[in-house]
Amino acid sequence: MATAAFDPGMSSAKTTTPKMAPKAARPTWLRWLRAVGLLLAVGSMVSAPWWGPQVLAQLDYFHSRRVVFEGVRYARPTELVARLKVDTLQSIWQPLEPLVDRIAAHPMVASVVVERQLPGTLLIRVVEREPVAYVPLRGRLEPADATGRPLPIDPMRYPLDVPVAATADSSLLHLLEGLRKDAPRLYARVSHGERAGPEEMRFKLGGVTVRTSADVTVARFRDILPVEADLARNHLRAVELDLRFRDQVIARQP
Repeated sequence: MATAAFDPGMSSAKTTTPKMAPKAARPTWLRWLRAVGLLLAVGSMVSAPWWGPQVLAQLDYFHSRRVVFEGVRYARPTELVARLKVDTLQSIWQPLEPLVDRIAAHPMVASVVVERQLPGTLLIRVVEREPVAYVPLRGRLEPADATGRPLPIDPMRYPLDVPVAATADSSLLHLLEGLRKDAPRLYARVSHGERAGPEEMRFKLGGVTVRTSADVTVARFRDILPVEADLARNHLRAVELDLRFRDQVIARQP
């Protein structure tokens, strides 16, 4: 581009096009040195007193450009982003506690951690509540977690292969949660569970009814497996397996 040089002591001005010397490329080591220097500067500001992050928050370089969610399966990311209330005019150096509180208030979220990834990303690590059964709520069956808390999961969008619990009974749901975590194959066989009395629960596993005490554990529930295997070896099957008696599994045949 031509440049105009004006001298107040002259009656005329001459337009010239100066020759530009070729710009030398910066050595790779210099670029690395500048990057390291920037990181050290940011690190020192972060570890500084309260005013350090406040200073960084004024820089456009650290504006929030991206939000990344991890661990989200059932919750809608659009809902989480709306709850987050973060836009590109805000800095990632804003306090994280309010962001955690907003995401944690979502009914699908069990726990959440918010992290900064420089220069402009917020990483949201979510642990969702897991559905363990359908329970009758408000006149219809709805997915619920181990505490009986209803979960806003659309079964048309996310078909759930979970059993039906006759009621949101805490002992019943607690056992189903234990089976889901520690004996998933056995859990997958359960189609229905109910409280049959103050001291008894009943579960349907295909064509087999399993009767248990109200305080049955996952380990005790697993005791039906060797009994079923033994019956199968003898070409027999049970329609009912009773675990209510200590150290015994009573099999009733058709």
